Amino acid sequence: MSFRTKAPLLAVSAIVSAFGFASSAYANAYYLQSQSARGTGRAFSGEAADTGAASLWWNPAAIAGIRDGSAAIAATVIRPKGDVIDNGTVIRRPGQAFAPVGGNRVSSDPINNGVVPSGSIAYPLTDRIAIGVAVTSPFSFTTNYEANSWARYSADKTRLRTIDIQPSIGIAVTDWLRVGGALNVEYTDAILNNALPNLSAAQPDGFQELKGDGWDLGWTAGVQLHNDFATVGISYKSSIRHNLKGSLNVTGLVGPLAASNRSVDGATASFNTPGQVIVAGRFRGTDKLTLNAQVVAYNWSKFDTIDLGAPLNTAIPENYRDSWSLAGGFDYDVTPKATLRAGIQRAKTPTQDGLRDARVPDANRWTYAAGGSYQLTPNMAFDLGANYIDFADTTIDRATAAYAGTAVQTPIITSGFLRNAHAIEVSLGGRLTF
Repeated sequence: MSFRTKAPLLAVSAIVSAFGFASSAYANAYYLQSQSARGTGRAFSGEAADTGAASLWWNPAAIAGIRDGSAAIAATVIRPKGDVIDNGTVIRRPGQAFAPVGGNRVSSDPINNGVVPSGSIAYPLTDRIAIGVAVTSPFSFTTNYEANSWARYSADKTRLRTIDIQPSIGIAVTDWLRVGGALNVEYTDAILNNALPNLSAAQPDGFQELKGDGWDLGWTAGVQLHNDFATVGISYKSSIRHNLKGSLNVTGLVGPLAASNRSVDGATASFNTPGQVIVAGRFRGTDKLTLNAQVVAYNWSKFDTIDLGAPLNTAIPENYRDSWSLAGGFDYDVTPKATLRAGIQRAKTPTQDGLRDARVPDANRWTYAAGGSYQLTPNMAFDLGANYIDFADTTIDRATAAYAGTAVQTPIITSGFLRNAHAIEVSLGGRLTF
């Protein structure tokens, strides 16, 4: 395979691997769970077992049997922090020995602050059947490394935006059994940049930018079991096969590589996001206290390769592993109008040691949450939630190669750390019945 063919391959492969870092500040690898201010306040424990439009993303059965229309809206402000530190990354240009990759050895706070919106609405058709729609942004972030960062060959600026539209139906089959189903219509738009090494370290780096977008489909199904003391919710969100198509621009290559400067239309990449099995419970402890629990099993092993279409016709291994999150929390009615809540969540990363790069330095984490609600009127409530997310220190250690499979293959042996990583989320929302 010639370098003329390989250059677009390298850029298209970046379209998925860029997703993880920024999103890892929120949930599990590149999945973003901040879809409800009420859920934020209890570390997303019990969401699939709660009722009303605010829980529609987690379980379409949540709207079954509602008596009135309901709507929820939220915005979450996210402030991630952390250091991505070089620990001796080296590069070997053709005909040369391994040498330090150079550049700034510490990249502080490469993840941009952001605001994540979400909203949902549901309306009863009968006393047992309701329809609704949730609009969320499950994968959205922006990262910015400095142009001279040690990680520049795998990550410079990455921006991802998704919009998930989930039309849903919920049916109360009996007084204790509710079922629901939904279609997930997801739009994805991405811009990914990174540097390219020229053949001499004395020459400035080249640069590549990939833009792509696409519409894709998935589905969600769920049940809820109700009695006077407890609600149990079980739902499944399917894996989605994403297909992105866009353009590639390569500039700044000199000497023998100069012929590879180009603009290419029609670059494509396909990959799978994970399925999720969600099991949640809400249990009445007293007239004022409700206990919540939720476990999510993520089928991240579906994200095993990035499949590149014609004319490349190859696959890039990613080798994610299945993972999980476990959350517990409570809601306490201080007064008939005011509710306090709190929770804690543990989540395991699907990334593996030896395969983690600067675009996806995800890590195991703990989330600590607190929040509350206030019923302003009989039909309107406001929700406030805050999270502190603490990430374990981890390694960045995935070996890569620029121009792989060509005569100018340039290995990059990555050795780095993620240190002092944490994030603060503050979510404000409102719920309305009508």
